Amino acid sequence: MPFMDSRVWSLFKSNWQYTLTYWSAFFSFGLCVAFLGPTILDLRCQTHSSLQEITWVFFAQQLFLFVGSSIGGFFNKSLRSSLSALAVCTLVISVVFAMIPLCHRVLALAVAMAVAGMAMGIIDTIANFQLVKLYQKDSTIFLQILHFFVGLGALLSPLIADPFLSETPCMLFNGTININTNNTMRHMRNALNGIHTHMSQFPFHTEGEVVTNVSYAFWIMALINLPVPIAVFVLMYRERLIACGSGARTRLLERDELAMRAQGSSALTTTPSQSSIGNDNSSLFSCCRYGDLTGQPLGFVGIHVLAGMVLFFSDGIVGAYEGFVYSYAVAEPMSLPHKTAGYLTSVFWAAITAGRLAAIPLSYRFPASRQLTVNQVGIMCTLLMLLMLYTSPAFLFIGTLVLGLFISSVYPSMLAFTEDMLNYRGCATTLLVTSASMGEMFLQLLVGSVMHSQGSYSFMVCGVIFSILGFSSYLLLLYCWRIYSAQSTGDVEKNTKAEKADVNGVNH
Repeated sequence: MPFMDSRVWSLFKSNWQYTLTYWSAFFSFGLCVAFLGPTILDLRCQTHSSLQEITWVFFAQQLFLFVGSSIGGFFNKSLRSSLSALAVCTLVISVVFAMIPLCHRVLALAVAMAVAGMAMGIIDTIANFQLVKLYQKDSTIFLQILHFFVGLGALLSPLIADPFLSETPCMLFNGTININTNNTMRHMRNALNGIHTHMSQFPFHTEGEVVTNVSYAFWIMALINLPVPIAVFVLMYRERLIACGSGARTRLLERDELAMRAQGSSALTTTPSQSSIGNDNSSLFSCCRYGDLTGQPLGFVGIHVLAGMVLFFSDGIVGAYEGFVYSYAVAEPMSLPHKTAGYLTSVFWAAITAGRLAAIPLSYRFPASRQLTVNQVGIMCTLLMLLMLYTSPAFLFIGTLVLGLFISSVYPSMLAFTEDMLNYRGCATTLLVTSASMGEMFLQLLVGSVMHSQGSYSFMVCGVIFSILGFSSYLLLLYCWRIYSAQSTGDVEKNTKAEKADVNGVNH
């Protein structure tokens, strides 16, 4: 079987500029995902703040990422507004990277990260939505590639930052340093990767001479990201979306016709839903604009809620595992050496990136529902095994790798599957992206609190509970899909019979 048939390839060639733009924007998103953890100690020195104060920066980024995801749907009213928002947000990310070295107070740094988080959330919603709108039933493979770029950016940013990180404490007190081992510094960096970490064990001075070169890392990342907003502006200029007037509208019409030719007759049947996507998805609660929500089938409401819950738990597991697997590994009974445990987060992100890369051809060969079933069962079984073999360091690394592979493609597959179930009405994408952001923020906070009060063993217990809840939500989602499909089929048959009766009445 070929990797991509001629129809899909023709559709991609008709929209390759837009597709590459959305993929590159998600690379910007990925750069912002993972840089904060490794650089947090250097930023603490730069802002003369305590560790308790600097960790609020994590929360500011996560909170406003959720807010940005929620409001991102407002920019999907038209292609011009969505590309304009994408250009501004990717440019904002470069500006924030460049401005971070100038933030010498923790409040200024928190504001900068809140702005970056807002931009990340808007990018997340717009890029996912626009790819679903472009490719509809063929969107799964393109969404997998989109989310691969997140993993690529998340892998690249720590590598860029690493040569510029301080190997010894970056703040001198009375001309001396209060900790003198590189292992201790690495231990603290890895332990501070979560947004709710017990930090009283890490006392640091907040006054003294700052010795750090981390500014160069942020300036390099700003330059690497700068071509992305430039590419978006160039695309808008070529498509006559910057100039006001009728020229832009004419060009958009030409583009839609081109896409329909590439899709063939199947695209012609979905044109009304394409139109509704562009017009109706203007807010998080735009689902209610399809008429009275109480008049919708029960399955319609259930699909939205349960699909959001699946992503709430799966992205929550990603955030919690990334944030606290190191703390779990160095604590009893695992008691891994700090340096060894530090590789776990890298293994997890590498597995996610590799899994998304592998999911690209798999999504062309297998339906999204089958992939999601395998993913959900794999996540639950892997976490159960990690819980049972909680004293095995070898299986911790193996389980981390396997978990990353299984969980990597849940997000893009669920987006494509849900929109397919709802015949691409456009409501689900914004709601699902927001649910995923909410899960990543709240479940990471919850796990951090539980680990602090109940001990490290609760980390895997929480993971197993979340995976069971996610799998249960997925099973209920499939049940609601059956109900909704049956009701929709019944409505179509009733309408067909009514139309035939009207025709017969007119003839007689």
